[in-house]
Amino acid sequence: MSGQPRYQRVLLKVSGEGFGSPGGSAIEAGAVASLLDEIVPVVEMGVQVALVVGGGNIVRARDLAGDAHVERVTADYMGMLGTVINALCLRDALAGRGIDARVLSAIPVAAVCEPFVRGRAIQHLNKGRVVVFAGGTGSPFFTTDTCASLRASEIEAQVLLKATKVDGVFDSDPEVNADAQKYDRLTYPQVLTERLGVMDLTAVSMCMESKIPIVVFQLSRPGSLARVVCGEDIGTTISE
Repeated sequence: MSGQPRYQRVLLKVSGEGFGSPGGSAIEAGAVASLLDEIVPVVEMGVQVALVVGGGNIVRARDLAGDAHVERVTADYMGMLGTVINALCLRDALAGRGIDARVLSAIPVAAVCEPFVRGRAIQHLNKGRVVVFAGGTGSPFFTTDTCASLRASEIEAQVLLKATKVDGVFDSDPEVNADAQKYDRLTYPQVLTERLGVMDLTAVSMCMESKIPIVVFQLSRPGSLARVVCGEDIGTTISE
């Protein structure tokens, strides 16, 4: 790793699971601290960092939508509000490390964060602030992966970094199949045709149209985010 960033503006997608641990509480201090340990060094390199956070540790909309008492649309909005909770936590945690951050939500929550406005997000990034996008796309039936590809396109990010529990994209679930084979590189059409499931297919299509490469990597390995930003080949790269 050269220590010099390859990218000047990145969008990092972090799932709700990144804020806690299996079987633990919704938000755990140790998990948030680990996130900061990855994000802060990259910000200190001078890289403009935006994030899209999931909300599965608060509400899993997919699971809740199967409840006869909750409609799918309502479940999706509940999930979006869960992302706001995580975003607020991350903003304050970053402030505690001396990093200026702003939360921009697609769902208006004026008492606690700013509304999403593309120009405002870019202004914050240009001023060196971390921008945390919350509230998903603001509409039901869209995943936070799709939100990540949409926001990456809107802010003209040079790469979309998707943090996962495993180190890249595999031909089957490596947590179930010990013989699962990892892909080092994939094209967008390969992911779409083989339906590899690394991201929502709408998200992959949007990145293909915007020509934004996707890097799928394991965030839990210390220093992994900085390594990706500096151009080291870890995880799986999806591009043209």
